[in-house]
Amino acid sequence: MSTPELQIAEGRAAAPDLFEIADASPEALFEAYASQGWGDGLPLVAPTPERVEAMLAHTDGDPDEILGVLPPRFGKATRRLVAVNAVLAGCPPDVMPVLVSAVRGLARPELNLRGVNATTHPVAPLLVVHGAIAEECGFNGGIGAFGPGNRANATVGRAVRLILLHIAGARPGDGDASQDGQPSKYSYCVAENLAASPWEAYARARGVEAPSAVTLHCGENPHNVHDMESSEPAPILDKVATAMASFGQNNAPIAQGEYFVLLGPEHAATIAAAGWGRRDVSLYLYERARFPAGQFRAAFTSRAWMPWMEGVADDQLLPMTGHPDNIRVMVVGGAGKHSMIVPSWGMTTSVTLPVEP
Repeated sequence: MSTPELQIAEGRAAAPDLFEIADASPEALFEAYASQGWGDGLPLVAPTPERVEAMLAHTDGDPDEILGVLPPRFGKATRRLVAVNAVLAGCPPDVMPVLVSAVRGLARPELNLRGVNATTHPVAPLLVVHGAIAEECGFNGGIGAFGPGNRANATVGRAVRLILLHIAGARPGDGDASQDGQPSKYSYCVAENLAASPWEAYARARGVEAPSAVTLHCGENPHNVHDMESSEPAPILDKVATAMASFGQNNAPIAQGEYFVLLGPEHAATIAAAGWGRRDVSLYLYERARFPAGQFRAAFTSRAWMPWMEGVADDQLLPMTGHPDNIRVMVVGGAGKHSMIVPSWGMTTSVTLPVEP
């Protein structure tokens, strides 16, 4: 059996050669790739020329154009190499524009992929898909969005990780310094539940007017927040604020750190029914998720704060992040009175881009 040689050890931009495997069984393929140090530890789909070409048929432009250079190895990500990793992950071909756009996001300097991969913190890029392509390709933003059972979420999230492993060189130990890792380093992809959102599309709120978009936010696993009883915004958001207020999160000593607040549809509906918008939620959480400055100083001798934060008295309450705009709000999930927060790694800024193949 012939499959495209991944050239993932170098991330070269040239068209790949062929990697010959005599036995076409899944077991032989798994063993052959494992012997090269390829993959995420789970079985892989053979990236035959036919499968790779089927992926590329859903993109525009030169298959060997460099979309981005991804650290720590500074591998050159092309449409062809993205397609190979998409096949390996089991992606359906129609999701290729999402992955091409995600790679462009990973390469953006404000995302700081080099720092994301070099830190000992358990951080992974969360990919959120917005708009028409989320519906067309079957991405799940409803019940069980972060769980199993949806091919688009699972395989696209996995493909992002394989791209980081194979092209960026972010293998545990020599390229990814995360002390413990986290489950979201296998696959971390959901859709915005725009149909259940009382507010405008998140991407539009970020100035992206395209019919389809992607957001990348580098953070921890989701932290659950539940409120089964409240009929007003404040009690719900007070609980969210308590989940945000923790000295165990990198956001505490790093003022640029973001929070992604992923409200469940029922919580969002309660909040919006009281006339609150997305900005109101961010401002309220900015004011409520706080500790006295003296407690921050006692906990952290090394701080990346804004100058005004260093100048306040010990008894003044300081927020968990330096600006309310760092609290990003969207609707994700299905029925039930739960919401989630995703704290940032800290030294990274999320990006939202239009989907362009």
